[in-house]
Parts: sequence; C-alpha cells; structure tokens
Amino acid sequence: MSTKELFLEIGCEEIPAGFIPRATAEMKAIITKELAIARLSCSEIKTLATPRRLVLVVTGIPAVQPDAEITATGPSIKAAYDSEGKPTKAAEGFARSQGVDVAALQTVSTDKGEYLFVSKHEAGRPTYELLTEILPALVANIPFKKSMRWGTQDVRFARPIHWIVALFDGTIVPFSFGDIMSGKVSRGHRFMANTTFPVNNYAHYLEECERHFVIPDPEKRKEIIRLETHRVAVAAGGRLLPDEELLEQVSYLVEYPSVVHGTFSAEFLKVPKEVLITSMRSHQRYFSIVDGNGGLLPGFITINNTLTEDPSIVVKGNERVLRARLSDARFFFEEDQKVRLDDRVESLKKVVYQQKLGTSFEKMERFRSLAEGLAERLNPSAKSITSRAAWLCKADLVSGLVGEFPEVQGIMGREYALLEGESAEVAHAIAEHYLPTQAGGELPASDCGSFVSIADKIDTICGCFGVGLIPTGAADPYALRRATIGIISIILDKGYRLSLPTLIYASLDLLSTKLSRPKEQVAGDVVEFFRARFINLLGNSFSTDVVDAAIAAGFDDLVDVQSRIAALAAFKTHPDFEALTVAFKRVGNIIKEGVDTPIDPALFQDDAESSLYQAIQTAKCSADALVASGAWLAALTEIATLRGPVDHFFDNVMVMAEEPQIRTNRLALLTVIARMFGKIADFSRIA
Repeated sequence: MSTKELFLEIGCEEIPAGFIPRATAEMKAIITKELAIARLSCSEIKTLATPRRLVLVVTGIPAVQPDAEITATGPSIKAAYDSEGKPTKAAEGFARSQGVDVAALQTVSTDKGEYLFVSKHEAGRPTYELLTEILPALVANIPFKKSMRWGTQDVRFARPIHWIVALFDGTIVPFSFGDIMSGKVSRGHRFMANTTFPVNNYAHYLEECERHFVIPDPEKRKEIIRLETHRVAVAAGGRLLPDEELLEQVSYLVEYPSVVHGTFSAEFLKVPKEVLITSMRSHQRYFSIVDGNGGLLPGFITINNTLTEDPSIVVKGNERVLRARLSDARFFFEEDQKVRLDDRVESLKKVVYQQKLGTSFEKMERFRSLAEGLAERLNPSAKSITSRAAWLCKADLVSGLVGEFPEVQGIMGREYALLEGESAEVAHAIAEHYLPTQAGGELPASDCGSFVSIADKIDTICGCFGVGLIPTGAADPYALRRATIGIISIILDKGYRLSLPTLIYASLDLLSTKLSRPKEQVAGDVVEFFRARFINLLGNSFSTDVVDAAIAAGFDDLVDVQSRIAALAAFKTHPDFEALTVAFKRVGNIIKEGVDTPIDPALFQDDAESSLYQAIQTAKCSADALVASGAWLAALTEIATLRGPVDHFFDNVMVMAEEPQIRTNRLALLTVIARMFGKIADFSRIA
C-alpha cells in the first residue's frame, strides 16, 4: 500500500518564545492520538517552529484507512427482551446507536451472564477525508499558557492566525479556522522577504523558506547561534559563557538569526558579575563573554532577527539600552551599601511572607532555630556560623538591587556580607541557602549553607501544609515539590543521619501558633509528600518495587533508607534471592501481624523446628549486629542462610497445628524470621 505525507503549517503573529516548545510537543501528541483513533499508521512525526509558524510533518500515512471489524456489547438479555421475547427500548436503542437493525443483534455469554452483542464490518475511509476532520480539531486543541481572540472571530489561539497550509500528498486538505481557509501558500520573513510562496510538500517548503530568509527548524537555528556566538566571543578576545536555557529562548525569538557583538564600559565591572550577567540575560537576552579565568569581559552578544546593511546602528542601539540598564544596577549596588545587612533584617518585620504564616522576619526566626538544631546535631562547631548566616540570609530581599533583579537574591546577600567584613563561611552560606534552585541543580557545598537551606525549605513546606496550602496536580505556587526534592538531595549528598519525622515535628512546633490543621495530621501529610518525592527520585536509579519494599520497612533516616535500597538491589543478584523472597512471602501470609509469644523449644515436635530455631539463633545474632551498623547487604546475606532451614521447615511441619500451644509456638518461630526481614524491607512488595 502506498503511503503519503501530511504537511501542516500554522502561520501567525509572533508567539511568545516560552509557549512554543510545549505547543509543538502537544501537536505531536494530538496527531499521534488522532491517527491511532483513526487506525492510521505512520513512519515519522516531526514538528518545526519559529515565532511566526508552527509546522507538523507526518510521513508514511496510508492513503486509505484499513477496514475493521467493529464489536460492541450492549444491555443484558434480561433487559433487552420482555417476557414475550420482544425487543425492549434498551435493545432498540443499542441497535440504533450501532447503526444496525435489531434483527442483526447477537448474543454473547460473559462471566456476568448473557448480553447483546453486535459485530459489523466497517470499510476504511480515505485518509484525505479523515484529515478534514482531524486537522481543524488539532489546531483548536493546541494548548497555550494564554490564548486570545481577535477581530470578530469565535476561535482562540496564542496569537492571531494569518495563514494555514494543509497538504496531503500535495493536495490541499480543506478546512477553516475562524475566517482562515487552509491552502498551499506560505509566507517569508516579515522584514526581509515579506512575500508569499506556494508549497508543494515538506522538502519544497524547506527550500522556499531558505530562499525567503526563514529557517523553520529550531535545532538548525540553535546550531547556527551556538557556532556564531562562540566565533564572535573568541574574536572579541574571550570565550562564550555557556547558557543553554538562553540559547533555547533566543532560538524561538528569531526566524533568521544574525549575531551582533557590542561592548559596555569597563566601569560597570565594579558591580558583581552575577548582577551584570543577570541584567544582560534576563532583560535583554544577551550572551556574556568571559576570559580564561571566568572573569566577565565588557562585551555582549545579541541575536538579531534580520541582516542589516549597517550593523553599527544595531550595535549602538543595543549598547544604549544596556548602558541604561547597567547604570541602574550600579546605582542600586552603591545605594544598598549605605545600609548594613543587620539593619535590613529589622525591615523584614514589615515584609509579609504569607498572610497566614506571618512576616519574613518570623519565618527567619523559625528556620534559624531549626538550622541551629541541625548544626548542633550534625556539626556543633558550625553552629555559630550557621546562626549568623540564617540571621542575615533574607536581608538582601529588601535591598534595591534584589528588588530590581530578583534573580540575584542570595548572591547579593553574599556580596554585601563580604563587603561588610562578614566571614567567607557566613557569606557563602547566605548564597548557598537558596540551593538547589531546580531538580538536579547545584547543591550547597558547606554544612552551614546546607543547614540553613534545609531549615528554610522545611519551614516553607510545613507552614504551607499547616495552613492548607497543599500542592495539587496542576498547581504548586510555593514550589513545595522543588523544596522537598532539594532537602532530600542535600541530605543524601551530605550523608546527614537525621530523623525526617523529628525534623518535621520540630518545624511544626515552631509553627504551632500558625497552624489551622491538627499537627499530627499535617506531619503525616508532609511525611507522605516526602515519601512520594523520594520514591520518584530514587526510582531513577533503582527499580520501583525495590524502592517501595525498602521504604515500607521504615521511612525515617533517608540515608539509611537509601542504603537499604542499594543493598536490596544488589541482593537481587544473589542466587537464593527469588526462592528466599517466595519463602518470606509465605511466612508473611501465614503469620499476618505475627505473635509476640516467646519461642519454647520444649514444644518442638519435629527436627525441622529445632534446625530452624538453631539457624535463627545463629543468623539473628550476626544479622542484628550488621543491621545496627548499617551493613545491610551483609545482613541480607546472613539472613539468606535461613533459606535451607525454612524450606525444610515448610516441607515437614504443619504450622497451623490443631493444638493451640504448638500452633502459637510455630507462629512465634516464623514471626522472628519475618521481623528479621522486616527490618530491611517488605519482601511481599518485590515483584
């Protein structure tokens, strides 16, 4: 069967760069789903995008939908026919919904009884015809963070649509969206080739776009920008400061990238480089140039959307805009130094952190106490530095520079602390307490920064849960998931041995006057929230059943839990693992919750009981010591020696003996085994 190509281009006014990646991903997801529903296969689905166009290309689609045998089950026979055997309204309605006569209905037997059944042959429709229904729905269902209406149209899209190209095997697929009718005419670059051009197919489209100064493939634009910015940075006597996120943004701002290099006065280098980089990046989307040591050079690279006859005009315009922006940064930097951080801490009393949770000063006092407690437990020598860093770490929030450039919070706290003569440890902990800023991001290097970071984040999590600000599947305005993953990542990275529930209760005690829910309920919810994030995080490295089994045996000390997971994963390669797991599950099924009666050897009636008892005594003594030292793999290996005696016991002993004392004694024997295993993992959860 011959296959065809589907080509779709939606041409519109400039779509915000941040909207585009999701839009193209959703286009691919929608067409994948719709083709599957229509029983249409394909070879490849590809999406392209620029600020002014979203493109979808699907190859290898059959010209005709394959035939199908359609089956459907209807109402029960009892409901389908009355006492005289005549069809009821239920039978007639089912037949009508299936487009068949009641006489064509059949009967099928199921576990629940007999039901009406219909089987019919459905001839495949031409794909071209199906696409006239699929494509308008696809365009209408592309989701955007914000969409708009325009003119008198009753349709919504990210920006007004000006043209649509829709072709199947070169033939126009006719449909309309608002007042726009699909066709085969596209348009070139708005400024350099503002003309129309016909499209025959995807290959022809790419050729015509290049001739009309449009590069529709974002990956190709990114590669051009990457190579050109590196070349320009080297020519300027430095190297490009890598920034993949900025590269992604810029690639969706242009249709035909053109690299421009400009400079700024070296006087501005007195301002911390993070502020300058942030100003250029966030406000102007400029790339920075650094020297061999990472020091900032007084230059920038910007990406233009057009080729210009006189690049110097573009350079001067960008330099003028940047000079004003950097002048503001320098002004705030100089003004901020007139007020000490200690004095700014008092200003936090006037800043509302969250209406139900008090001021930023109150929050700081809470997590300062928590951070001091962490230091006292984990590194007492760092307590005073930790306390000082916690006291100052939010002070820069009321500075002019952070007010203008929120992205440099923490960084400016560090810089102002150093300028005021604070120790390097305190200054760096101030900056580090915001880390990590994203999943997989940089973690605090110092204990002090780690303690303040954990304390700040746990206060946020417990506070929000305590007043009912709990994340949903669609919304997490206080970034509680990120904060939770941050705490877990720091604890595991540093190997901090602490009780998570104890930390949570300590935080809730400090929040006691703010809570609107019972403390125990909040604590349980927070622990479960951590558990879910922990499972997701460790699930990237270990199988889900192993993670689940280890966590089920206890979720208190995260480092300990991780060690048990790693040991269990390694133990799965043990030759006796599968048989041992089966045996443990059998033990668990028999004893349920277990019994707390001491084992009485005098009640043994079979050598298998005595052998198992002796093996337990030997293994338990050694295993308990290994468990106490956290040598989980060695403990599992030791417990594995019970496999033979356990199998022998089950082969020769009836556990549920008629005599109560004998039965209870045997259950007690198995309870000891179950609890030895249970200290490490719940083996019943292992697939």
